[in-house]
Amino acid sequence: MSILRRIFGREPEVASSTPSSELPAQQGAHDAVLSSSRPLNNYIVVILDSCRFDTLMEAAPATLSRLGVIEKRWSYASWTAPSHYNLLMGLLPHSSPTHVYASEYYKQDFLKYGERLGTEQFEFKNLIPHLFLPTVLKRKLGYSTHAMVSLPVLNPATILNKDFDSFTLMPTHNDMNAMLDRLTFSPERPSFYLLNVGETHYPYALPDEPENAWPKIHGVHGVFKHMDDLVVGGKLVESEEGGLKFFDQDKLNQLRTRQIAAIRYLDGVFTRLFDIVPANTYVTVTADHGELFGEAGYFGHGPINHDKVFEVPFVEGKIR
Repeated sequence: MSILRRIFGREPEVASSTPSSELPAQQGAHDAVLSSSRPLNNYIVVILDSCRFDTLMEAAPATLSRLGVIEKRWSYASWTAPSHYNLLMGLLPHSSPTHVYASEYYKQDFLKYGERLGTEQFEFKNLIPHLFLPTVLKRKLGYSTHAMVSLPVLNPATILNKDFDSFTLMPTHNDMNAMLDRLTFSPERPSFYLLNVGETHYPYALPDEPENAWPKIHGVHGVFKHMDDLVVGGKLVESEEGGLKFFDQDKLNQLRTRQIAAIRYLDGVFTRLFDIVPANTYVTVTADHGELFGEAGYFGHGPINHDKVFEVPFVEGKIR
């Protein structure tokens, strides 16, 4: 007997050989296993890339506070790609509870999707066997599913682009307003949007700031694009500078100040988002991970094990 049968009392579905992009647009109408006496909510998840909790709180975003109390939560990962995979599995940043079995926490966490989506019948087993939220939303609940991302590591050629009706890498990495220009909502089907917002990611730049004014950090820009340039004959070669020097704390403090300014700017963009979404729209705002600005000798995120790279803001609720 398979582990899925032991846990859920049934074998997993056999995955269709039809690519998700070729599935009928109304697949959810035929496959629906959940039902509700009221219309399903539109659901928007906004990921403020690299935004750590205490930085957001210092920015004091009044518009975001309209959703509810801003919580400190913890990301499951310390950098963008694995964090977004967890998010799309339905695992939003956790509250790190003590004296609780992980299975019990997951059960309660997934029950929250009933409120987010407007159905009382959403359970973890609805994600089996795909373990991917867009698949459930599209195939079982009839949602139109969309993603707009700012970071190239999330581009549409990655494995994240599964069961999305549209998946767009934005032309610039720091323009949430441009995402809002593309939002559309059908009166016939609920919509799900994942918005990966880049203003809070290094270099913490606003859309109207000239690129030549951005801070430049050697080894950060185009890190994947130029990685092979530093390898010759299978060996890492020294740069002409003879190695990298870490920033002084004044420079790191300036970078954190830039992230605070980006959050204050984005709070105004959220005002516009809240104005344009239709009734029955549920919004979750969080971050994929935090950012280090010199604490314990770290900068940035990724191969870092430090509390501040896992501490993220979390707030959610209905606008109206």
